[in-house]
Amino acid sequence: MTAQIAFAAANGIVLGMAVFLVAAGLTLVFGILKVFNFAHGSFFMIGAYIAHAITGQDPSSLPYFLFAAFVAALAVGAMGIATDTLVLRRLSGVANDYTLIATFAILLLCDGATKMVFGQDIYAVYPPAVLDQTMDVGILLTYYSVFIVACGIIVFVLLELGLNRLWFGKLVQTVARDPWMAGVIGLRVQRLKLVSVGVSFALAGLAGGLLVANQSLSLSLGHSYLLLAFNSVIVGGLGSIRGAFVAALIFGLFESFNSLLLPSMPGTVSYMVLIAVILLKPEGLFPERT
Repeated sequence: MTAQIAFAAANGIVLGMAVFLVAAGLTLVFGILKVFNFAHGSFFMIGAYIAHAITGQDPSSLPYFLFAAFVAALAVGAMGIATDTLVLRRLSGVANDYTLIATFAILLLCDGATKMVFGQDIYAVYPPAVLDQTMDVGILLTYYSVFIVACGIIVFVLLELGLNRLWFGKLVQTVARDPWMAGVIGLRVQRLKLVSVGVSFALAGLAGGLLVANQSLSLSLGHSYLLLAFNSVIVGGLGSIRGAFVAALIFGLFESFNSLLLPSMPGTVSYMVLIAVILLKPEGLFPERT
């Protein structure tokens, strides 16, 4: 039983870091534009398809795998900039309901376009050979799982340092909190927003490129992660990178132990956590941070 608990905990941490990789861009774009992007999961899926188109079913090496993920991030980031320029910016100042409807329409457009380009086939994608091995640390873990945990931590540290230590991050936070005043003091608000949105979408593409291995690549890939990512953003505190990181870990662990202890009721504990936080601490665990 001890080994099962340790294995569930390890799987929970891996799942939590995978969810955070998806949630990072989602919480960043909310912090900047104050809108939930329903299409985020679809852009994550597009990133996975782009990476697969570059590497194929079996990436030849780790650098090539990382290169494909980087290209996916750039491509999806460019799509995000186009989305902001053509759609989201035009809806600034109107009721959030219209923006939510617009992002849902973008979701349908992305899913339809992906279906036209890549078809409906389900692809099996494997990690590079160097990551497709196991280590024995009392339980068996794959190097790919450790790699995902490391990527999640690296992305978290870079975002925390970038937003709270670098001058550009401080400017972004200023624009997010009071865009009118930021414009008054001479900041180029639209340019800062555009770059920030591009980064948030690029994070979705990067997550798709990194998480495409060891799972079935299909049109439903983005939706499978999106719900947990949304839950992490809400529980962590809207717009809080740190909150999304902690909440993603919490949901990853609860999902893993839920599968161990209540296999016939998947997701039950996570929904209970979500409801409890909304009722007891509706502002989230780490409120009012970008």
